[in-house]
Amino acid sequence: MWRHIASNAVTMLIVLLFMVGGVILWGKTQYDGAGPLSEAMCVEVPSGSTMRRISETLEESGAVTSGAIFRMGAEYAEKANQLKAGSYLVPPGASMAQIIDTVTRGGASTCGTEVVYRIGVNRVGVQLRELNPQTNQFEEMANFNPATDDVPEIYTDRKAAAGTRFRVALAEGVTSWQIVEGLKAMDVLEGSVETLPAEGALAPDSYEVRPGDQREDVLQRMRSAQERRVAEVWENRQPGLPIETPEELLILASIIEKETAIADERGQVASVFVNRLNRGMRLQTDPTVIYGVTEGKGVLGRGLRRSELRAATPWNTYVIEGLPPTPIANPGLASLEAAAAPLETPYIFFVADGTGGHAFAETLAEHNRNVAQWRRIEAEQAEQSSGN
Repeated sequence: MWRHIASNAVTMLIVLLFMVGGVILWGKTQYDGAGPLSEAMCVEVPSGSTMRRISETLEESGAVTSGAIFRMGAEYAEKANQLKAGSYLVPPGASMAQIIDTVTRGGASTCGTEVVYRIGVNRVGVQLRELNPQTNQFEEMANFNPATDDVPEIYTDRKAAAGTRFRVALAEGVTSWQIVEGLKAMDVLEGSVETLPAEGALAPDSYEVRPGDQREDVLQRMRSAQERRVAEVWENRQPGLPIETPEELLILASIIEKETAIADERGQVASVFVNRLNRGMRLQTDPTVIYGVTEGKGVLGRGLRRSELRAATPWNTYVIEGLPPTPIANPGLASLEAAAAPLETPYIFFVADGTGGHAFAETLAEHNRNVAQWRRIEAEQAEQSSGN
């Protein structure tokens, strides 16, 4: 009899062990396998949140099949107390393991609201946008000029929300003065800027910032990025260029940047300046004259006067020989690359063609015809404007 009881007990224990093993295997499958989410979603992790609260939110949203398994998996992975506040994108079919890794890894938020402070040549703007997880595209919620417009209430609300990301985006061709003034207008940054960065020393790009970041620290990131770019481009430059130092590369690139906004033209514009330098011709480029008038502190906002074209400033390339002493803006990577590897062309002249681009010429006679055509276009545009 006792043997029979013992045998049954062993059998039941074996069955129980198999059942426990099956449950564990099923739970692991649920934890590691593809999740039920059919469309991407954003999951918000407020500061001070708990794994229980997040698991319940995910279960209610249909992102996980079981909040309990989600929590047990977090405990087993020793991540239950490692939640990082923010807003995170959960892709379709994400497993529990992937979601736990996302919300505990930290770093920048990957979903939700983003505030972009755009520092442009003609305008500083603040854009509030939100990522639509279904389309993975940002949708604009507000856009305003902090210097002239009232601050929208939605901006104030979203700026204070947990998980909101902040970014400063520099347009190619902005001056160092414009960048510093733009950073001063960013209400999420702190600290003063004691010294204006050298012209050309800051890399136009997009930089993630956090509330409380020091303005000087942000500027240093921009300096470091430009130093890396210039060093790499200089290392890979074409041989035989009429520029002798990385600083001269930066100066030439800044002139190219201000002369054209069309990507396909940069190589041609660079070739004109290189050809003129090789022939000992003055560069005769208007943006250098404008910089001599403004010294980078704002936009001229009008046409150049004849007296300004003749004025002797350090940057006026109608008057000086060769390159000006400093850059006239902060050039982007594409203009640096154009300066270091210009196209091979016979051109030594160019003028606007009325389409936003330029007409290039090898001879003065051809150039004069292009200029005459541009003058006719200008006259037609002025006539149309006066008629309206």
